[in-house]
Amino acid sequence: MGFRGTITDAADFDPTADAETLFNAMKGFGSDKDAILDLVTSRSNRQRQEVIAAYKCSFGKDLIEDLKYELTGKFERLIVSLMRTPAYHDAKEIHDAVKGVGTSERCLIEILASRNNRQMNEMVAAYKDAYGRDMEEDIIADTSGHFKKMLVVLLQGTRDESGVVDADLVQQDAQDLYAAGEEQWGTDEAKFIMILGNRSVTHLCMVFDAFEKVAEMSIEDTIKRELSGDFERLMLAVVQCIRSVPMFFAKRLYKAMKGLGTADNTLIRIMICRSEIDILDIRECFRLLYEKSLFNMITDDTSGDYKRTLLNLCGGDDDIAGEFFPEAAQIAYKMWEMSAMTKVQLRPTVRPASSFDPAADAQALRKAMKGFGTDEDAIIDIVAQRSNAQRQEIRRTFKSLLGRDLMKDLKSELSKNLERLIIGLMLTPAEFDAKMMRKAIEGAGTDEHALIEILVTRSNEEILAMNAAYQHAYKKSLEEAINSDTSGHFCRILVSLVQGAREDGPADEERAIGDSQELADACNAESDDMVMKFMSILCTRSFPHLRKVFQEFVRYSNKDIEQIIKKEMSGDVKNAFYAIVRSVKNQPSYFADRLYKAMKGLGTDDRALIRIMVSRSEADLFNIRKEFKETHDVSLHEFIKGDTSGDYRKTLLLLCGGED
Repeated sequence: MGFRGTITDAADFDPTADAETLFNAMKGFGSDKDAILDLVTSRSNRQRQEVIAAYKCSFGKDLIEDLKYELTGKFERLIVSLMRTPAYHDAKEIHDAVKGVGTSERCLIEILASRNNRQMNEMVAAYKDAYGRDMEEDIIADTSGHFKKMLVVLLQGTRDESGVVDADLVQQDAQDLYAAGEEQWGTDEAKFIMILGNRSVTHLCMVFDAFEKVAEMSIEDTIKRELSGDFERLMLAVVQCIRSVPMFFAKRLYKAMKGLGTADNTLIRIMICRSEIDILDIRECFRLLYEKSLFNMITDDTSGDYKRTLLNLCGGDDDIAGEFFPEAAQIAYKMWEMSAMTKVQLRPTVRPASSFDPAADAQALRKAMKGFGTDEDAIIDIVAQRSNAQRQEIRRTFKSLLGRDLMKDLKSELSKNLERLIIGLMLTPAEFDAKMMRKAIEGAGTDEHALIEILVTRSNEEILAMNAAYQHAYKKSLEEAINSDTSGHFCRILVSLVQGAREDGPADEERAIGDSQELADACNAESDDMVMKFMSILCTRSFPHLRKVFQEFVRYSNKDIEQIIKKEMSGDVKNAFYAIVRSVKNQPSYFADRLYKAMKGLGTDDRALIRIMVSRSEADLFNIRKEFKETHDVSLHEFIKGDTSGDYRKTLLLLCGGED
């Protein structure tokens, strides 16, 4: 791959003239920040070093010290960092990460997982020169366990870069990784460290493909299952960098800017270190992964001279139409291929209680609600730690033993969100879904997001059971209710989904190619025709088949299906199709995103929070937790804890099933 940076050598470069321009910009009262940032961001790092030397020759002063004196805050940090060589900049970042109280493990992970041998060796030498200390010794003193061992391996800068691949060794490594993790009780971490820390990038890409065939899951999923903490994060970062360094940095940049507050150190570090290497590819990957361009995210998240400098490094905005650079198209195609190959083992957080006694539970619940006051703790501990099938037994036993309706008793004793959550858990899944659909439709305003979420993510069997439960509870069909409360194309999409007639089975390769071509051709049709064609494919084909369709769509059109939906469609139709694509790609990730949106910012969407926590606790809430942590850099447990309170919080945390 050729040059993919945004900062290049300036033509007609004159370091002495540049030194004089900078001197004049800092002379007298106040400084000309525009002149400083425009000059610094339009020179390559090599040229900046010449300007530093010329400044000292012409004025007998240290340019970096003058810049530090004249500038302040994040703008100063950014400009001064641009003036250091890449090796000395990395060395300073590592030094700052390990010195003082606490360690910035994320900084260590980012730098050591992403640098090649030459960059690593130059950084180690720069660290020794700048601080008179050995980087390896400082890292060893400040970290521990397998995390420390892997950092030390990476720090050697001895990864095989020959490009030669031994097919037999590929198979052997794949088998060894499988044996070290999935195949045994406990994990052989040393095997993971040895293979992931030393083999070449080309070799490891082939190992990961071979591993998926052996384990029927991706190497990432295995790492999430087998490892934990900083060691898990480091190994995932190494895998991400093996697969695509630009994709790794796109994710890091997004995490640095999303939510409240900006991780400016991370933002500065990445924008500087990649500006002359691959920022164009990072921009493409950013657009592929998220709903906006990197340029727009920086624009929204920063301000002043700091923002102007970052935007100069970014180098321009990207059209959101979905057209790929060749490299990004290959990454997108590969992502769909990985999604299709990976058989994710869905894991619940709530399982049937052992030595279950429905009569004892029924008596304990009655006791908790009898007399003055209610023992909420006793109710929560029983209801949140039984499977739904066990809760149904408790309901029946409560009535036969005590002649009372458990649901009515719970409603009269509990209130607000705790009541909604506990009642939701006591309903059968079909009853609960029917009730959630009813709540989304009835009253003023429709909760379209809830309708989409339920109908897109339920199996045919679950939808048919929900239809029956809705008819039984509300004496009208769910389809009628949808027809009377929604309209147009959105109504048609929901009616199509509520039939519970989505095709089953694997992808049909030939048909998938045809479907992808029909979708691509529909993008040039009238708006109504486009929506109807998308509906005829997205609402009826099986998820495995749609994975293949979306993959072939990249090859056929050189566009991304998600970006096309965002650009060409609007409102609830866009949201419905987008939810289908997200669910096809990675359903736990879709739910993690829904949970995040339910809790972030001011106020909590408790209905969405309850709906997802109840409906996924016995399906895939463990997987959702993992996706939540990976995407948002905070655990679901922590997020719930910070956003809810009292007995409601206690119940949600029991369903969550633990901290990640």
